Amino acid sequence: MEYKVRARIIDERMSTFCKALTDGTVLNQQPDGREIVSSMKRAKLTGPGIIEWYETCYCPSPLEHERQTVFDQYLTDLETELVDQREHIEGESFWAYLEQVSDS
Repeated sequence: MEYKVRARIIDERMSTFCKALTDGTVLNQQPDGREIVSSMKRAKLTGPGIIEWYETCYCPSPLEHERQTVFDQYLTDLETELVDQREHIEGESFWAYLEQVSDS
C-alpha cells in the first residue's frame, strides 16, 4: 500500500539519524531498510521541523515496523494517509538538510 506520510523531526537526533541512514544500519534492516532510506532521500521539508514523503508499506498498521525500528526514535507526530498514487511534494530536500546537520 502507498502512504503519504507527515512527521515532525526531533532536531537533536538528526545527526544520529543521518549516521544510521548512511552507515548501513537502516539500509541492511530487513525487510524495509531499503524503502526507508529511499523514502528519506525523497522526503521534503515542508515547514519548520516538518517532513513529508511517500512510502510503500504492507504492515497491518501503516508503517508499524518502520516506526518501531527507526522512525519513532527520530520523528514525532507521524501521520499517514493512504493514497492511490504519489504526487509531487513541494519543499526542500530532507536528505540535504540531514547532510548539513551531520557536517556541523
